[in-house]
Amino acid sequence: MKKHLIKVVLSCAVVMGGFSSCKNSSSSKNVSRATGWKINAKEGGFQYNSDFKEQETPPGTVFVEGGTFTKGKVQDDVMHDWNNTPTQQHVQSFYMDETEVTNVMYLEYLDYLKEVYPPDNPTYANIYEGALPDTLVWRNRLGFNETMTNNYLRHPAYAEYPVVGVNWVQATQYAEWRTDRVNEVMLEREGYLAEDAKYKVLNGEINGTFSTEAYLNNPESVYGGQIDSLQGKQKRDSINTFAKRSSGVIMPEYRLPTETEWEYAAQALVGTREYNNYRGRKKYPWEGDYTRNGQRVGRGDQLANFKQGKGDYGGIAGWSDDGADITAQVKSYKPNDFGLYDMAGNVNEWVADVYRPIVDDEISDFNYYRGNVFMKKAIGEDGKVEILEDKIVYDTLPNGKIVAINLPGEIKEVPVTEEETYLRTNFDKSDNRGFRDGDPGSSRFFSRFADEDDNQRMYDAPKHKVERNEDGELVRQYDESNYRTSLINNEVRVYKGGSWRDRAYWLDPAQRRYLPQYMATDDIGFRCAMSRVGSKSRSNKTVRHKKAR
Repeated sequence: MKKHLIKVVLSCAVVMGGFSSCKNSSSSKNVSRATGWKINAKEGGFQYNSDFKEQETPPGTVFVEGGTFTKGKVQDDVMHDWNNTPTQQHVQSFYMDETEVTNVMYLEYLDYLKEVYPPDNPTYANIYEGALPDTLVWRNRLGFNETMTNNYLRHPAYAEYPVVGVNWVQATQYAEWRTDRVNEVMLEREGYLAEDAKYKVLNGEINGTFSTEAYLNNPESVYGGQIDSLQGKQKRDSINTFAKRSSGVIMPEYRLPTETEWEYAAQALVGTREYNNYRGRKKYPWEGDYTRNGQRVGRGDQLANFKQGKGDYGGIAGWSDDGADITAQVKSYKPNDFGLYDMAGNVNEWVADVYRPIVDDEISDFNYYRGNVFMKKAIGEDGKVEILEDKIVYDTLPNGKIVAINLPGEIKEVPVTEEETYLRTNFDKSDNRGFRDGDPGSSRFFSRFADEDDNQRMYDAPKHKVERNEDGELVRQYDESNYRTSLINNEVRVYKGGSWRDRAYWLDPAQRRYLPQYMATDDIGFRCAMSRVGSKSRSNKTVRHKKAR
């Protein structure tokens, strides 16, 4: 009896000790392990979001857990490009748009620009015009496509179809705009902005807009300096309260996915995983070596929207193989094992990378990306970041299209200088697009300390020029040289995925092509991505990956 009583007492002691331990563990998060001081004390001192758990999934995206995979590995190389030899790469976890950006998603962007920066105002004349997709991409010298030219972008019948006619520059600017709009919503939800503050900009009640970077660096400058009237429930008495990076409220930026991220997400090898091994290879985003559905339901139907053969874009009437002749509505086909739709076919997709034939895995096998141009925030004489309140910088692209480099209220950025690069080993200049493949040091005219001569370029792609004459008219100068040997330069970008115009060969996620970043076509669209901050995984280990439906 005594032994039994002792066991009960000891058990209770263990349980109480466990509760005490949990309590101490819970309360210790607000005590500094460095100094023993309180964190988030009412009296003041260091304030930090110690309750943050993990990044929430951004609107419109799905989670892609990172890992290692073989980039490249093209099944067939009938073109003999030799531009995608296999390399082992590791990708960090990230989020990617579930579908391509659709017409209705892009029209929301255009509507915002038109309302906030009216094109009839000479100051803003080229902001809206520069964002418009090129609807003339549908035209063909020997084809009747005027219906798409006039209707594809704006007609509600095509609302959920992928937007096309958007060049790489426009796609990146859309991603920047989307970042600001999503963070506005986040700040409203968490009480840092008044409810529906964003609509006051659209209605003209506020003279200015919201910029994420401007808010983080100089919050009083956003909304044209009128943010005092837009403070939310977080405001304390007469003191404005602003969110910071450490608040955990501001999301990272939307952007184009890198080529490595895109290829990893498209392959979705996680669907073949068993424990810590990939069981086999995948030629397409789906399992199997064929483009047709082998399951009982839908047997024989194509699993993507692509060109079946010469003069065959979708089969015969009454029994269409892929249900489309041009682009198809998003989510018309099953997603891959990450839950991503149309990673093969429908439209090709822009990725962030500058094109080079070689993937330099000797330098990087982690988050590989070619295209870095490192910038820093410009600091004014008052020691604060410079805000471009009314100044808009425009760029004239080689094809004559004028686009806004910045919008009013954004932070001015300048290339990093020796101040940041001196005695560094990881980078030594701002522009790294041609690093080891296109810069002077990688050419036969090697001269580390001399500027690159135009006649000694490693890739001597044509250089078309657009200039204004004395009358202010654009004069387009086409490069008529007969001695150009390449189309590659630092302004050609990779696109991947295959489209409604392509044969099945291009549906392999490893295939890659390139196009100047200022050009657009009727078969290239895009989707956005966002980096994940924090842990790699969101769930515990499982024997096999749970299939997306």
